Amino acid sequence: MDCKPTDVPSADELDIPALRAKYYAERDKRLNSKAGAQYIHDGPGQLHDLYNTDPHMPVAPRDPVSEELDVAVLGGGFGGVMASYYLTQQGVTNFRNIDHAGDFGGVWYWNRYPGIQCDNESYCYLPLLEETGFMPSRRFAPGPEIMGYIRLIAEKYGFADRALFHTLITALRWDDSIQRWHVSTDRGDEILARHVVMACGVLNMPKLPGINGIARFKGKMFHTSRWEYDYTGGSCDNPVLDKLADKRVAIVGTGATAIQAVPFLAKSAKHLYVVQRTPSCVDTRPNPPTDPDWIASLEPGWQQERIANFQRHAMEMPKPGEPDLVCDFWTELNRNLWAQMAEEGYPQLSPEEFMAKREVVDYQIMERFRRRADELISDPELAEKLKPYYRFLCKRPLSSDTFYPAFNQPNVTLVDTSNTQGLQEITEKGFIQDGVEYEVDCIIFASGFEVSSELERRWGFDAVDGRNGASLYDHWRRGAKTLHGVTTNGFPNMYFIGYIQGGLNGSVTEQFGRQAEHAAWIIGETQRRGLAVAETTQEGMEAYCNHFAEIEIDVSAFQAECTPSYFSNEGQKDAPWSLFRAYGHGWDAWRGLINGWREAGQFDGMELR
Repeated sequence: MDCKPTDVPSADELDIPALRAKYYAERDKRLNSKAGAQYIHDGPGQLHDLYNTDPHMPVAPRDPVSEELDVAVLGGGFGGVMASYYLTQQGVTNFRNIDHAGDFGGVWYWNRYPGIQCDNESYCYLPLLEETGFMPSRRFAPGPEIMGYIRLIAEKYGFADRALFHTLITALRWDDSIQRWHVSTDRGDEILARHVVMACGVLNMPKLPGINGIARFKGKMFHTSRWEYDYTGGSCDNPVLDKLADKRVAIVGTGATAIQAVPFLAKSAKHLYVVQRTPSCVDTRPNPPTDPDWIASLEPGWQQERIANFQRHAMEMPKPGEPDLVCDFWTELNRNLWAQMAEEGYPQLSPEEFMAKREVVDYQIMERFRRRADELISDPELAEKLKPYYRFLCKRPLSSDTFYPAFNQPNVTLVDTSNTQGLQEITEKGFIQDGVEYEVDCIIFASGFEVSSELERRWGFDAVDGRNGASLYDHWRRGAKTLHGVTTNGFPNMYFIGYIQGGLNGSVTEQFGRQAEHAAWIIGETQRRGLAVAETTQEGMEAYCNHFAEIEIDVSAFQAECTPSYFSNEGQKDAPWSLFRAYGHGWDAWRGLINGWREAGQFDGMELR
């Protein structure tokens, strides 16, 4: 594929100082002093216990489980499945995945809203394609296919029938006298686990905007991650929402979920109100079926090569002359910038000069996004409200060929809440915005998940207590303190998968997979040596934390320019759980660090007992 730079407005066409001022003004009117506290995750009334509700599968009764395990893997999404896969590669078989969902899938189990697809290229996002022999049907695979693939991995590697589903962890407590974790659940289980892998997910705990009056509404309410097809009609596989034909529907949010769901709601509902605080940037979405000839041309190692190429083009720096294999909106900025650099003979620039050049390309790309809204939306005033005025990667970039055209339909109304930092009030009959009451039958919250909030809100466990009863929540009150982003002092035989002080990869499954590989090796090697406990020492943890801090790239100035979103920690400064804290020397350097550590076999920074 010949991947060329995109057709963007020339820099001469843009008044960058005026645009910068516009960006700041749009940011300022949306900033909320409550930051993440403006959201709630335990809804009132019919949304009570939102996290535990499963509209997809009934909870089957079962007897409590009493057993000892070598490993309890908490989670059945990609993080948990990758941990289990790598455990099998280490010869560890006495483990279970435990998840409060009814099956494997994680975020893909819960999210079954109409139109759900991968919004990263599937050939990178779906791990282990060469190992399993599976190939996605399309460039952006549909949600049900991805959920099925996660189960396929579990079945192929022999751990599918050992999972405990519809089982919610309530507490984890280390018992030093027996050197095991007590794993407590809402099903009365008594599980003793030598090791615990915390693959709890990133997009697992749904959140709701704390809108005044949210409990008063008499109509139907649900979150997109708990979609109720009994109410809307249709199914995830066949999203014909025929029961909405006589319904007035509001969807709150215009992020990644709403971009995909809005066209289906617009097609089906009597009237649809799209409630927006901050518009997304929405690119084209070419999604052809996977080409059999391309599959036949692939050579061994193709997926890791593609993932590495995507990482350099989307998140770091491509090599001079390196082709862009993925060639989409994630890689556009580096592609266009590097084309300019090539034309100029790759000039030697200071860091400040390079970042200034990169910023101009950023403005050009965002202007391209804005002009696309003008092209596809017939009402210029409406198009203006749907334009993104912020830097690229202030919010998650998205793609859809049907989102903007949906607003040309007479039954679709955009409700802009930017001047009030979100929807003002919910009433018994609907909602109020700017003095107007809108009566609706149904409110759907496309309001996302707890991503960068404190652990208690994201995990929902009553306690995670390590040696001497120390709470992990207190230990990490101001952010993670780890060795390699995977283990921490005071919590023996516990391993973490997520955005936790490690390497950062543009393909989240690659990132989680490498953390899982590292954890599984430690567990396997501990067993091979006939030892019971692996624990990071205080000195090992502090040394890694100091090293991480010394090389960390400071992105606070960039984030301070952004409109609030989970990408920018809702505008919170010095957020303890900033999503994109990364190993400063880059992904390959972090991989080299942990690979070299394992090859040395000395467990430097850890103690084995």
